[in-house]
Amino acid sequence: MNRRDFLNTTLILASSGIAFDNLFAQDKPISQYIGNGGELPQKHLTVYPDTQNGKHQLYQLWIRDSENTILTSYRAHKTQKYPFFYPVAGPQSGLSLTTESGRPWPHHRSVFFGADSVNGGNYWQDILSKGQIISQGPAFAKDEKGKYKISGTRVEIVDNCVWTKPEQPPILEDKRKFVVRLIDKNRYAIDTEIVLKAVTDKVVFKKTNHGLFGIRCSHDISVPGGGKLISSNGDVGEKDTIGKAAKWMAFFGKRRGTELVEGIAVFCPSKAPHPKFENCKWFTRDYGNCSPFPMNFFNKDENITLVKDEELKLQYSVVAFTGSPEEAELDKLWEEFDKSCSEKIVVG
Repeated sequence: MNRRDFLNTTLILASSGIAFDNLFAQDKPISQYIGNGGELPQKHLTVYPDTQNGKHQLYQLWIRDSENTILTSYRAHKTQKYPFFYPVAGPQSGLSLTTESGRPWPHHRSVFFGADSVNGGNYWQDILSKGQIISQGPAFAKDEKGKYKISGTRVEIVDNCVWTKPEQPPILEDKRKFVVRLIDKNRYAIDTEIVLKAVTDKVVFKKTNHGLFGIRCSHDISVPGGGKLISSNGDVGEKDTIGKAAKWMAFFGKRRGTELVEGIAVFCPSKAPHPKFENCKWFTRDYGNCSPFPMNFFNKDENITLVKDEELKLQYSVVAFTGSPEEAELDKLWEEFDKSCSEKIVVG
């Protein structure tokens, strides 16, 4: 990457009309905010597309905060099982709220989207020959003029992926959009829209407990690490949350070696994208996994089937927060998220 491209991609794209509160107020033009020693602005995001290294496609998109530290990264290398976000930094600590790998299931990847038992393949775990979700090249979204659709507090990522096995035609395509947005100094969100489309005659999702969208939290905020798993209903722990409907699910606790409390939550909308997604039942594990995933609760022969060109449109959000769920006002944030989900999904 040449110096001009580097400067362009490290622009602090702070819009002068956008402010969540005084912390985010901006009254300077974008040109005054550059990432290599320009005037220090208020809270903001910077971006860096690490997409090519010689002949190798790296497909990593980095998002940094105003202290030039990594907030999160979308990792979509073609040698991976599926694309995922890691890290997801705590708003105050900078420590990741998720883990890229951990016991007892090391294949869990932070903030993930995948599934096994799909047309005889496994797009969640096992070796790549069993199935893989392959990014076609993620990017920061651009407008009609070719400029990044980014403000100081909002970054949009788009990606197209195929679900396939080596040397076989794909069974699914998906289009996905992620909006990383700062809410305030103690909270940020990764809003997610994914449109799955069958590209073969029939795609069958069978009963399984693996996928679709979910998180694997870091050990220190998991139940074994001293943290707490809690639902929007106030249910606590795996035993009282698994299989129950809830608006959101969260892990939170003291960060490693500190008294600072942080957490991470997954939001599920009230409007089901498919009849079998009604009531948003949750798969949960005290060790750090939670996912609004209906396939785990199917009867033995039950499934979800998509015929060719049929689509399944999914919306979720992940919120990183400081303090308890009450202090982070997760219920209020969920209401705002759910209202936004009433709008038509357009990903492309």
